[in-house]
Amino acid sequence: MLYRELGKNKEKVSILGYGCMRFPIIGDDNSKIDKDEAKKQLRFAIDNGVNYVDTAYPYHDGNSETFVGEALKDGYRKKVKLATKLPSWLIQTQDDMNKYLNEQLKNLQTDYIDYYLLHALNKNYWENYKKNNVFDFIKEALDDGRIKNIGFSFHDDFDLFKEILDSYDWDFCQIQYNFMDENYQAGLKGLNYAKEKNIDLIIMEPLRGGSLTKNIPNEVKKLWDSAKIKKTPAQWGLRYLWNYENIKVVLSGMNDMNHIDENIKEASISHPNTLTKNELEIINKVKNVYNSKIKVNCTDCKYCMPCPFGVNIPLNFSLLNESSMYDDLKVPSMKYKMFLEKEKKASNCKSCGQCEPKCPQNIKIIDKLKEVNNILGQ
Repeated sequence: MLYRELGKNKEKVSILGYGCMRFPIIGDDNSKIDKDEAKKQLRFAIDNGVNYVDTAYPYHDGNSETFVGEALKDGYRKKVKLATKLPSWLIQTQDDMNKYLNEQLKNLQTDYIDYYLLHALNKNYWENYKKNNVFDFIKEALDDGRIKNIGFSFHDDFDLFKEILDSYDWDFCQIQYNFMDENYQAGLKGLNYAKEKNIDLIIMEPLRGGSLTKNIPNEVKKLWDSAKIKKTPAQWGLRYLWNYENIKVVLSGMNDMNHIDENIKEASISHPNTLTKNELEIINKVKNVYNSKIKVNCTDCKYCMPCPFGVNIPLNFSLLNESSMYDDLKVPSMKYKMFLEKEKKASNCKSCGQCEPKCPQNIKIIDKLKEVNNILGQ
């Protein structure tokens, strides 16, 4: 496992971080973590060098933190740098910030959080934090030792990212980035601006929720196969990110032992600035192929869920993108018609609008659900 120095304290962290948003589950219920299998997988990763573990208050419908606290018993807490996030959408007063941090410490069965983040910042959340004197809270939590490093995760445009980055002496920040998202949200401009400010980066959604590894289009497969050194699509996606010096940790929501093993092996050889000119050209060509196919910019974060009428919003979008990106209308249409219960279909959307303000990607969900039904439901 390779390590890089993160934050002002220059702590050594594994370049592969364990994202705790997609643990194996029982059945189709995201709240029911398969605890035995998830614990086995998480501890295997830690035993093989992963020392950055990232969770958050809402993951697995509020059960991720509690599970992680249990899984890090038997000495595993001391082996890792633990990250979690303040639930921005629940904050109404400064007292709420202390309330949720203290609850998280209890859930995680720890006295301190190594890397604490203001979660999923956008314009509304940021304005609310400023109104409620978030910097006073940060100072208090750092001074009393409940948190060791402070940062934020981000889902909005570059101008707001720059404003937030300039507003405080952050220890680190976390953005969504992959070879498909160079011009999305903070994007490459944000990555470079953070480098100018000497603020280290942690990356989420490196494989766009797995969409860069599944059902690879033939055009993309041919491009990957043309490389001198053969790699899986997941390895290409991770290697692209680790090529940047100021990217210190890449989070992967791992839930398959083979994938964990593959990612760990790649994280043992991926030094910065080692991709060749030819390899970078191949990645750019792959990006161009995908860009021409994506219809909905959804990463399956599930912040829009639950829908009060039962619509499975991310799954509907996944099927629409699948039909487009992989030139296959037949299979996604069959899945939509045969395997989605009536209430989960896009056609059951009542246009209530509850989902749209919650979407970190600012997707016009109602319009896109109509498009799903028009394409897959006919």
